[in-house]
Amino acid sequence: MSERFKLAVDGAAPEDQKRIELCEASIGYRFKDSDHLVQALTHASLKSADQPCNERMEFLGDSVLGLIITEFLFNFFGNLTEGELTQIKSVVVSTSTLAAESERLHLDSVYQVGKGVTARKQLPASLLANVFEAVVAAIYLDGGLEAAREFCVRNLYHRIVAVNQNRHALNYKSILQQHLQKEGGKTPSYRVLDESGPDHAKTFTVIAMVGKEKLGTGQGKNKKEAEQAAAQKSLDMLGFDGDGTDSASE
Repeated sequence: MSERFKLAVDGAAPEDQKRIELCEASIGYRFKDSDHLVQALTHASLKSADQPCNERMEFLGDSVLGLIITEFLFNFFGNLTEGELTQIKSVVVSTSTLAAESERLHLDSVYQVGKGVTARKQLPASLLANVFEAVVAAIYLDGGLEAAREFCVRNLYHRIVAVNQNRHALNYKSILQQHLQKEGGKTPSYRVLDESGPDHAKTFTVIAMVGKEKLGTGQGKNKKEAEQAAAQKSLDMLGFDGDGTDSASE
């Protein structure tokens, strides 16, 4: 097992302080109240009366992160449509992206988790994404929206640029089909849920399905775009953390 998963705090204050200092140095933010960070780095498996876990902070961090990225994309890409902005955002705040950023910031090495979780060689992508969101919440509670915005934009800007550059090259429908066939020989289908707006500016809402099982939904200015968005959302729901770059061709 990697040594980084052996840093779980056993209650000794010096070790706890060391973990805080390591994390602060990695994320580039010093807390006024370190209790926010300790809670953000505590998994539910170690929740106690004296130590709350990060589940509530994940909930808050998800919304704070969503607001910050939405606002940034709105201001940064003044020429993109709602559907295009939604597509970029869905990738930037996806489980796979946030998990990768958690590893880059070494949050996995300071995340306090129970023995049942550390039995794995690698933390699941969902847990890594959750701790990123919890840290966003911790910074927001400690330093306000501006501090949280600086952290999110500084660490996700390169992802935003990359997604915008590559969004036309990714064929999420193809990636989803390959993933499902590899997992169980299944093939996805797509169904239009809604069409709204005038003829010259319609918005389509599409859902991806496997048999009768509903997967992700997506929107776009045409059916093809909406299907791609639904496939990308489905991949995120399924915990797919690959970086496939199949050429978009249909």
